[in-house]
Amino acid sequence: MKFIFVKIVFYHCHLIEYRQLQKQSQNITYLCTNYFFMDLFPMLAKTFFGLEDILAQELRNLGAQKVQTGVRSVHFLGDKGFMYKANLACRTAVRILKPIHEFPIRKELDLYHGIQKIDWLPTIQPHQTFMVQVTEHQSIFKNTQFVALKAKDAIVDQIREKTGERPNIDKEFPDVIVHVHIDTQKCSVSLDSSGASLHQRGYRTQTNIAPINEVLAAGILLLSGWNGQSNFLDPMCGSGTFLIEAAMIACNIPANLNRKEFAFERWNDWEPELFEIVLESLMKKTRDFHYQIIGFDKAPSAVRKSIENVEHAKLEDYIAVSHEDFFATKKQTEGPLHMVFNPPYGERLQIDANDFYSKIGTTLKHGYPGTKAWMISSHLEGLKFVGLKPSKKIKLFNGKLEAKLVCYEMYEGSKKQSIYLED
Repeated sequence: MKFIFVKIVFYHCHLIEYRQLQKQSQNITYLCTNYFFMDLFPMLAKTFFGLEDILAQELRNLGAQKVQTGVRSVHFLGDKGFMYKANLACRTAVRILKPIHEFPIRKELDLYHGIQKIDWLPTIQPHQTFMVQVTEHQSIFKNTQFVALKAKDAIVDQIREKTGERPNIDKEFPDVIVHVHIDTQKCSVSLDSSGASLHQRGYRTQTNIAPINEVLAAGILLLSGWNGQSNFLDPMCGSGTFLIEAAMIACNIPANLNRKEFAFERWNDWEPELFEIVLESLMKKTRDFHYQIIGFDKAPSAVRKSIENVEHAKLEDYIAVSHEDFFATKKQTEGPLHMVFNPPYGERLQIDANDFYSKIGTTLKHGYPGTKAWMISSHLEGLKFVGLKPSKKIKLFNGKLEAKLVCYEMYEGSKKQSIYLED
């Protein structure tokens, strides 16, 4: 029997040197002991609409405390080690923020003075670089660029006054990312511990037109109840995102194991030894997978891209991709089948939507008994032509497009007739 733990540890030895860790056992014991007594602080995980509850459950499962959902966000408490863990393991988080200050804002000067009340020297040294990211909702300011400029001035002025030197701005590879959010008359200042969006897992080297976001794909899989306890099929797999995310969930592989860098690695309090302990702990919880994950696509170019991405993720032992037209296929596996897919829509492919969605329904009905088929689509009109009654409908957004995640349950035997016609 193959053990996925051995396989992944070997591949990712550049992230954690196990021989070195063994030689430093006393140091690790010290770090582990102190890890459990670190101070807790508030954090904010950003996500997409409709995934808040899924992310909150992920955080609870990882050990977060006082988890509360917001709009496209989840608040929680954790320590530094947990911040590392959340970035590594959360599948449905877009980024993890560390709030550091909050103040009322009623006029322009309040922004400058509020930012200056923060002691920036422990966070940003004069030789370091930083950038300011701004989001706002019903703000008194006309644009986010003005807010970013004033916040930058407040930080630079304080550090220059204290040290005689000033840090520089770097919008591509900053040492520190300061996140400013203004909501009506409240300004919240946070440090971005993630850096680039956490959907950038590091495994996808090839994409198709409008590929589905990795965070959204993982969220859809978790909403569908996928847990790796059956065979899986994406019949329109594109560049393979659903396949890879499904395999990582099934094997309990940390979502961002392949990622090159997190923003917190440039922070002044970065602890690589603690990071390695957290990573090792997560790796010990990986598991083997005993079913099949299969991908079809009608386009040979998509099949090639999907295979390349699967290989780059080192998951080729668990995923098989083939050149198939879904509408000409039938169920190939025994037992229950879990199907999740993102059919082409107007921005991806010019199709006769009514005919296309009708064929989806016909193929499911006649070729895939014993299947739970989940489909996300932004073509809300096209869904009416599937001709099957969905057992679930969930509102999501695919990019800026409103979408529906629907589930069609293809029963075997006497139950199947009850689901074939839409009410």
